[in-house]
Amino acid sequence: MIETWLQPLPHGITLSCRAAGARGRPVLLFLHGFPEAAFVWDELLEHFARPEHGGYRCVAPNLRGYEQSSAPADVAAYRAKHLVQDIAALITIEAKDQGGQLACLVAHDWGGAVAWNLANQLPQLLQKLAIINSPHPGTFLRELKSNPKQQAASAYMNFLIRPDAEALLAQDDYRRLWDFFLNMGAGTGGYGWLTEEVKARYRAVWNRGLTGSLNYYRASPLRPPRVDDPAATSIDLPREMLTIDRPTLVLWGLGDTALPPELIEGLDDYIPQLTLQRVPDATHWIVHEQPQLVMEALQAFLLQK
Repeated sequence: MIETWLQPLPHGITLSCRAAGARGRPVLLFLHGFPEAAFVWDELLEHFARPEHGGYRCVAPNLRGYEQSSAPADVAAYRAKHLVQDIAALITIEAKDQGGQLACLVAHDWGGAVAWNLANQLPQLLQKLAIINSPHPGTFLRELKSNPKQQAASAYMNFLIRPDAEALLAQDDYRRLWDFFLNMGAGTGGYGWLTEEVKARYRAVWNRGLTGSLNYYRASPLRPPRVDDPAATSIDLPREMLTIDRPTLVLWGLGDTALPPELIEGLDDYIPQLTLQRVPDATHWIVHEQPQLVMEALQAFLLQK
């Protein structure tokens, strides 16, 4: 059974949250990406809340700018430091009975971008990290700077920062947003998961507005360079901002056309305790295409000593 509520945070942001499992149990926190919302984790929340799967307290917030969470108007409010602050505050609240520490932080896409930063800056807030098709900032920056394949694959990011992106995305019943799911290749699960019922849940989120979710792209320089915008080519990240000292699972659908497999090359240079699982027959949307595989991989990782 999924519970929902609005969680005020000490710094003035409110996050709308979904959860399953009893308070006081070890906490798994799940972070969604674009153009999704917290509801995409419901099956995993209910799975891991069951006693036979660990009996965890499973929480999935809607990131700022999404669903009923606070959506500041200033683009600068979507920079990484503010996103990390939100999740750190939520962890403090949800894991207070666990010494303020998660059993694991699980994240996909933009949620992963937040999770990589949090695990680097505030490792004491989590025991383990699990990333699903979300590029590590070190390998992503490397590929954006040097690999024309990644620059082409990420070209959509420069569309999403346009001032008219909201209007264009809303046209024709969100045709371009459906294309985010349908144009990234089909895994063995195909597109059967994108039912009319699921589409209605996405529409309910998107109808609240798209500006907050698009401001993630506008606030970040990690995108392909253009003639008038050096973007990623102007950035250098020091190594101390890239290392992860927690046991980390990286689960990667190799059919992800936006985030090619080159992004997982060299990860062990940044993550000494890395478990890397490649999934040949899955795409960026592996959580939807093969939820059982995702749950089994996460279950095995949680049991690792």
